[in-house]
Amino acid sequence: MTQSQDHCYQVMPRPILSDGVLYFRAVNKSDIEAIRNWRNDQMDVLRQMEPITKEAQVRYFEENIWPDLIRNEPKQILLAIELHGELIGYGGLVHISWPCRRAEVSFLFASNLEQDSELLNEYFIRYLDLIQEFAFKDLGLLRLWTETYAHRTSHLRMLEAAGFQREGCLRSHVMINSEPIDSLLHGLLADEWKERQ
Repeated sequence: MTQSQDHCYQVMPRPILSDGVLYFRAVNKSDIEAIRNWRNDQMDVLRQMEPITKEAQVRYFEENIWPDLIRNEPKQILLAIELHGELIGYGGLVHISWPCRRAEVSFLFASNLEQDSELLNEYFIRYLDLIQEFAFKDLGLLRLWTETYAHRTSHLRMLEAAGFQREGCLRSHVMINSEPIDSLLHGLLADEWKERQ
């Protein structure tokens, strides 16, 4: 697994994160079309109201993601998730508040993987374990949080199995297929993560 120097986050002490099965690295230019397609296929689980065009995707990464690679305190850290050298998803830490040492956990797997509940469960738990280690051990953050739409019941179970505690419910917060859906907030503190190790 190699990583070009122009697509490594300066803030990452380890440019590659792995548990021996999944590998995380900084998202690079060759990943963004797959990410765009996955996002457009799965808008019902994202804060995305309309499909993303190729031009808008390139512009977003040029303006918001690539400049963060060299910052000591990036606004977000987007990581490609690979299995046997194949891109299967992406995620990372977004809405990072360095003064408060907190971040939101973001993730999205390939559309076909989202349909295989057994593999999804395995990879999602592995993803959560790695992202927690990265956030708390490598970056010294104190808190992680998530927002998940209530219809994603298996994702909610896996979050809680990985130590995230439900902290609130934003009732009828989003419209999915013309139906109001709750949005559930979960959080995990660094001290709680350490106790689980």
